[in-house]
Amino acid sequence: MDSPHVPDLAGLRLLVAIGRTGSIGSAARATGVSQQAASERLRSVEAQTGLTLVQRGPRGSALTPSGVAVTEWAAQLINLTDEVETAISGLRGERNRDLSVWASMTIADALMPRWLVQLRNRQRQESSRLTSVSLTAANSHQVEDAVRTGHADLGFVEGVARPRHVRSVVVAHDELVLVVAADDVLARRKSPLTAAEVARLPLTSRERGSGTRDVVEHALSQQGESMHESVVELTTTTAVRESVMAGSAPAFLSRRVAEREVAAGYLAVVDTTLEVSRQFRALWSGRSQPPAGPARDLVAIACRNTGR
Repeated sequence: MDSPHVPDLAGLRLLVAIGRTGSIGSAARATGVSQQAASERLRSVEAQTGLTLVQRGPRGSALTPSGVAVTEWAAQLINLTDEVETAISGLRGERNRDLSVWASMTIADALMPRWLVQLRNRQRQESSRLTSVSLTAANSHQVEDAVRTGHADLGFVEGVARPRHVRSVVVAHDELVLVVAADDVLARRKSPLTAAEVARLPLTSRERGSGTRDVVEHALSQQGESMHESVVELTTTTAVRESVMAGSAPAFLSRRVAEREVAAGYLAVVDTTLEVSRQFRALWSGRSQPPAGPARDLVAIACRNTGR
């Protein structure tokens, strides 16, 4: 990159992985480098940006407010780079990826890595040829469009309504919870917030088109309320979670995404009277069943490991 303050993609990918996993060691494994190499790369990134991006502690590593901001921008740059790389490969006629999967942010962050590992383990046990998978994280509307237009072989989305233009099956049910930083005044609230009180809350939220935001808006509309204008809109679940931990406004997150930080005392769940639940669905085009082979196997793994 030409800018003296913008790290290379490897450094940005490491930073995003630290935000997602909460650990330099886990991020190192996720990016395929040793922990020592990851630590050195992180120091280089912080030196280049002139910012402290990660707060290291005995219970893991968390992004600083500056780290959250840089990670949010980095995720957009990485996504764009991956899209360009995919487009160039397509123009060159390369077909080295057997399965193109698109997934909404929550599923891509919290569930998809485990599903893909299990798909590969299953193929090894069956002595099958290993499937090369291309995974793209996007919001639910973008995932549905990718499946409908043929850019994705298989998609996974979150929401309350069944998509109308593609085939789908429910693979799991999920609950959204309202979370705040542990020292927020709402963390000491004893009685549940009513729908009207939630509607008056400025929130940290996902962008329009995300499944999480759609579910919250739907739950409020069922009570005759509408969502307050967001304090900040972010395009990844990780960025929302890290922003709230850093002291941003409350946010609705999947309980799966927030449970580790809640258990560690970084976040607190605020009870509400809203029924904020949703379904995770697998999407595909064509016949009533997912395409035979790795796509169908991946859907079966998703159903088995998350509960339908």
